[in-house]
Amino acid sequence: MHPYFKKKFIIPAVATGFLFVGTSFKEDFFEIAKQIEIFTTLFKAVNTNYVDETNPGDLMDKGIKSMLGSLDPYTVYFNEQDVVNFKINNTGEYTGIGAMIARKKDRLIVREPYKNYPADKAGLKAGDEIIQIGDVLIADFKDDASQLLKGTKNTKITIKYIRQGKTNTTELVLDEVDIKSVPFFGKIDDKTGYIVLAHFSRKAATEVKQALEKLKTDGATQIVLDLRGNPGGLLNEAIDICNLFVPKNEVIVTTKSRIEKHNNTYKTNKEPIDTQIPLAILVNGKSASASEIVSGALQDLDRAVVLGSRSFGKGLVQRTVDLTYGTQLKVTISRYYTPSGRCIQALDYAHKDKNGVAQKTDAKNFNAFKTRKGRTVYDGGGVLPDIELDETKMSPITNALMKNDGIFDYATTYYYKNPNLGDKIPVLTDADYLAFKQFLKAKKITFDTETELALKNTLAAAKNEKIDETIAVEYQQLLSALEKSETTLLDKNQKEIKNLILEELIKRYQYQEGLYQYYLKNNSEIKRAVSVLNNQTEYKTILKM
Repeated sequence: MHPYFKKKFIIPAVATGFLFVGTSFKEDFFEIAKQIEIFTTLFKAVNTNYVDETNPGDLMDKGIKSMLGSLDPYTVYFNEQDVVNFKINNTGEYTGIGAMIARKKDRLIVREPYKNYPADKAGLKAGDEIIQIGDVLIADFKDDASQLLKGTKNTKITIKYIRQGKTNTTELVLDEVDIKSVPFFGKIDDKTGYIVLAHFSRKAATEVKQALEKLKTDGATQIVLDLRGNPGGLLNEAIDICNLFVPKNEVIVTTKSRIEKHNNTYKTNKEPIDTQIPLAILVNGKSASASEIVSGALQDLDRAVVLGSRSFGKGLVQRTVDLTYGTQLKVTISRYYTPSGRCIQALDYAHKDKNGVAQKTDAKNFNAFKTRKGRTVYDGGGVLPDIELDETKMSPITNALMKNDGIFDYATTYYYKNPNLGDKIPVLTDADYLAFKQFLKAKKITFDTETELALKNTLAAAKNEKIDETIAVEYQQLLSALEKSETTLLDKNQKEIKNLILEELIKRYQYQEGLYQYYLKNNSEIKRAVSVLNNQTEYKTILKM
């Protein structure tokens, strides 16, 4: 095309672009209004005409939550009661029991009591099955049963629980519960400090700062920061923790959205503690959100060597929107990006497979970015460590044992068979491991691997189609082969599984502190981090110093 015509049509093309945006907005607004009108008339028609009496509140609650479920798991609706529960949980008006608990069918399982907190003082142990709180049977209470364990300080609550088949009763006295973000710090050797950061609560940066300063006072000249298993928390705490190691006015993270007001850049705004002290950070597949901001930012700024396995990949930002009648919406508004420009989100909820499962970016489609000193790093979700360690990656069979509580339940049985170990570290023999495998079989603990689930679904479908008898022999052969394969995998991954059993047992006898003390001398990932810090040539080569 002649240059004249190019110049002539530039302005109309741009104008058309603006017109398109405006028209698009109006069309979206019309489409939203149209769909609301359809939904309103449908909702009214159903509640007016349905053969049985309906509950409009329940119908709407299910409808909204189902709709949001098609987006991402972080965009959620809170009805009036949800909001009340949330406020109770976050105002500090209740105290708590100082234990990790989880619901399992008709009971609450004590996962881990924290030392010297109410649950511990009441004698509750990991593995105890709470079946009644006060006058309320857990089996009959379908709401969040943990609400029954909350109240003001000195509130007394009667607990009925099952331990090793026997029903017991105890009394909890609620007290102040302030679970630390830094549950442990100490020295690995004369010059190496070790800080465990378990989550990013509102005191996280303060606790890390205090630990860092104490370790430096005690002679530490290099630091290992352990973020393994840290699910994240408050963004500002992540920025302030980075600020301990980097100067003021460094960009730590940016958020990007299709809505301009949600685009933000977050920088450090305080004087650092130490911008030179060698730093190694440990992450794994359960390090998420704020953990990925800290590890990703300090990696991009060439301030720390990151070790472990690729982190979880939770890079979506949410905000809460107040709705009518005391309800709320927590909605994903933007994505996190590290200083190099990497997005740390792993799953793409905008593109799901035929089963509605969000997909991970294929490795061949990862994008390359540059750290401050020119090192190449990649996106693709999460933070890929500078040094990958196989020890932090769990095999599928081990993952299954964590999900099905095979390791947890065996540790409970072992603990009550060996109650007097005290401060001794348990020694797991080959006979113990054989007992573990026999325990899994006796308890009929299923692994529910993808293959096993697919096989069970095949049988279920065959039963529906009344052809299960014709494939019964073949099914049993496949099931037997699969069980044999699982037994082989238990033996193949014995070292990994034994380590996890041992760690669970140490917590039973010596609480969290005992586990971290054990880590200082025995954990292979920590040993590798120390070796990198001790080898300044390797450390500086990795960071291009």
